[in-house]
Amino acid sequence: MIKKTSGIVLSYIRYKETSIIVKIFTRELGLKSYLINGVRSQGKSSKMALYQPLTVLDLVVYDKENAGLQRVSEAKIQFPLQMIPFDFQRTGIALFMTEVINRSIYENYQNEYLFDFIEESIRTLDQKDTFLAHFPLVFLLEKAKYLGFGPEEATLYFEESRQQPFSSEEKREAYDFINNLLGEGYSCPLKINAPLRRKLLDFLLGYYSEHLDNPSPFKSLAVLRQVLS
Repeated sequence: MIKKTSGIVLSYIRYKETSIIVKIFTRELGLKSYLINGVRSQGKSSKMALYQPLTVLDLVVYDKENAGLQRVSEAKIQFPLQMIPFDFQRTGIALFMTEVINRSIYENYQNEYLFDFIEESIRTLDQKDTFLAHFPLVFLLEKAKYLGFGPEEATLYFEESRQQPFSSEEKREAYDFINNLLGEGYSCPLKINAPLRRKLLDFLLGYYSEHLDNPSPFKSLAVLRQVLS
């Protein structure tokens, strides 16, 4: 059956000489894997630009029930990214976002509200005036809500976690900061010192690992630390 949907590219692997297998989180159909033939051909006919991570696509796809790899009939970029591919800080954050998404959803997982949040996050990251330092924290806090394990208040994050990495003074500041991020999202004007921000990022990643039962370290964290240092 042919269906139309929006999709966010998450990752791809090379397949044979000129093809790829690409993972796309679609709005209507969920997370799918698609076989794209001939996309790595040389010259102007190459369409690899369509399948870079966090590209948002308008898709026409073949959707066969109980099939493994699906096929794409048509694909076009919904909005071209202006800054993410060319700004090393934004590129690092995008790499981190992609890993977090890949590790927290599974094949055929479908959630239109989560899709809309991720798409809006991509648009925000691609804007010139976006404050980048606490962008990964907001992304983790908000995404946890859509996955069903994100509390509405900062204190509940600490009560529901086995981690206790903060001193009493740090905890008070962390409570206030998280509550501000939960209330104002990416537009939050409040700032904290870099060491505490890094500690909060480690805490939230540990919180994700506890709830997703995936203790392996995030590979993109080192890159994120470098670009936001």
